[in-house]
Amino acid sequence: MSGRTADVVVIGGAVMGASAAYWLTRMQPGLKVIVVERDPTYARASTALSVASIRMQFTTPVNVAISRFGIGFIRDFRESLGQEVGIPSLGLTENGYLFLASTAEGASVLAEVAAMQRSLGAATEMLTPAALAARFPWLETGDLAAGSFGPRDEGWFDNMGLLNGFRTAAKLQGVEFLRDCVVGLEQAQGRVRGVRLASGETIACGAAINASGTRAAEVMRMAGLDLPVEPRKRTVFVIDAPNARHPDAPLLVDRGFYLRPERGGQWITATVPETDSPCDPQDFEPDLHLFEEVIWEQLYARAPGFDAVKVVRHWVGHYAYNRLDQNAILGPHPALPNLYLMNGFSGHGLQQAPAVGRGIAEHLLTGGWQSLDLSDLSVERVLEGRPFLERAIV
Repeated sequence: MSGRTADVVVIGGAVMGASAAYWLTRMQPGLKVIVVERDPTYARASTALSVASIRMQFTTPVNVAISRFGIGFIRDFRESLGQEVGIPSLGLTENGYLFLASTAEGASVLAEVAAMQRSLGAATEMLTPAALAARFPWLETGDLAAGSFGPRDEGWFDNMGLLNGFRTAAKLQGVEFLRDCVVGLEQAQGRVRGVRLASGETIACGAAINASGTRAAEVMRMAGLDLPVEPRKRTVFVIDAPNARHPDAPLLVDRGFYLRPERGGQWITATVPETDSPCDPQDFEPDLHLFEEVIWEQLYARAPGFDAVKVVRHWVGHYAYNRLDQNAILGPHPALPNLYLMNGFSGHGLQQAPAVGRGIAEHLLTGGWQSLDLSDLSVERVLEGRPFLERAIV
């Protein structure tokens, strides 16, 4: 085995990998951490193509707890990092999330999870149709049973600012970011001993972290292991609606789409394709028909001010989708206990990066979860086929 030696090799240098590297070297100065990233422009990384939002309104307590830490970290980013990285703020726009329910059953679920969220410090409010109409008069509420609204601690922020802040701070703490592609894992005696690169080099390591996003399963196959994580394509539309100017609007989650205001009086909207199936990691061809055929009719029915709408641009991102339960897969793999996973976030990874990076670093350095108990998201549940379902996937 030739080449460099590292205490930890992080496979993937987008927001998860950068966060883990940052926390590792913050907690243990002098630790030798190398982050391997195939494309440091991040042009097709889920981080760069994210809608970049954060919410408390999840249906599992652990995800709420993760967001409780994340919102504070993001809001006070400069102070949170403890390093001067030239990013004074992530520009958090705290307009909240609004989930709508059109049935009594749906309203009951919203009320149940809102109570759980409030017990963990969230500010989620349950709103009747009349209260929804009063607070958001531009919405059609006649078919609704209820809504849940987060008046604080929810909104959207600068995705690349978060990534670049973690990267810069990690570099200041001694982390090396290497442009290369991992093509193999060297194993001996039930542990990862090294990481092979496309350049021909092998980096010997004490531990490895799989932070490779939509390619997480590829990395696990290098170790002869399976992981139910696959890329799922999402086409996002930026629209102009001259008769709908509501800059203070929340991120609206309706049955068949989501919508939020964007700078310049525009809006961002997307939907989950009816035939939602895995895609090729290189497939970034937009599904342009989704706006006309799926989103617009529902949007106009919910908000009549969207009668005149024009798509001004669009982009495609990929979810690292966990087929089992749409929740993150975290921690050491029992078959290779020095291989740590931070995978399968299914569209809510960016907002979870501060807490998950800290959690993985703590587990790697101490042998267990510390600040937050993330054991509900462990690898074991995946190996046992025991879903821990997150119902609020947007």
